[in-house]
Amino acid sequence: MAAPVTASYPKTRRIRFWFGDPVPMRRHFADNDIALSHVLAGASAVFPPGEEFFVRSVRRYAGRITEPTLKKRVAGFIGQEVTHGLHHRELNEKLTEMGYRSKMVETIGRRSGKVEDLVDKYLPDMDRLKYVRLTMLAATAALEHYTAVLAERLLESGELQDMVTDDEVRNLLYWHAIEELEHKSVAFDVYRAVGGPEWLRRAVMAVIWTGTVPFATAGSWFSIVWSDPDGRRQPGRVLRETVGLVRGPLLNDGMIAKLAVYMKKGFHPDDLDTDALLEQWHAELFGAEGTLVDHLK
Repeated sequence: MAAPVTASYPKTRRIRFWFGDPVPMRRHFADNDIALSHVLAGASAVFPPGEEFFVRSVRRYAGRITEPTLKKRVAGFIGQEVTHGLHHRELNEKLTEMGYRSKMVETIGRRSGKVEDLVDKYLPDMDRLKYVRLTMLAATAALEHYTAVLAERLLESGELQDMVTDDEVRNLLYWHAIEELEHKSVAFDVYRAVGGPEWLRRAVMAVIWTGTVPFATAGSWFSIVWSDPDGRRQPGRVLRETVGLVRGPLLNDGMIAKLAVYMKKGFHPDDLDTDALLEQWHAELFGAEGTLVDHLK
């Protein structure tokens, strides 16, 4: 098992993106693929409230973390997640202008967060609702593994990269992907540090693993039916594109196996070595001639 204390500190980058400027965004900004465009728009809509959920789940246990290295990694994790939410909100505003229902999803997520805040305010004793809170942390650890595997897939697959044809959306995904890999084990290490049980960790991932693809598919179809006249007029095309996504580079070439390995007893996210991939993409994005150097503030 990889030793979490050797992990580097996640770095919070001050960065900016210009969605639709100077080149206007196309309605179907992912290779003119209706299904993929709605999947990506749905993911972006979920990210801001999702990142806030992750931050709450980890921060809730911050007072119980005594190991100095992990405390610093938690601070870096929180900084990165907050920044991810900020820039996905900017993209969501643009997508809303284009007719997507991104802001509605954010609103639902914020309301859920307010319920959590009320529970924490009126039931501050961490031993009250112990397993509810541990389940939230376990879900965060599992979803961080899920997003890290997706991030690795994006950074490895030229075919997948070519499907995101809007340059600035692709830049956002590259930046988000490398930071997901930088902090992929932080929530997991917090869960271990506060005594989260192994059975709960694996059970929560089993639910997430089973439900994610059906949920994303149903969500994208709902978005198309509700907000996309072109998609409503071409159900056969949408079905073909959806099948192509399932059979394409996103979910194949070892993707499922890397997700499933989380279920092994004793697994740690750092068992999946992404150091070389991170080094390569740090240079490509933020090196002397990096493609995102001009995006840094």
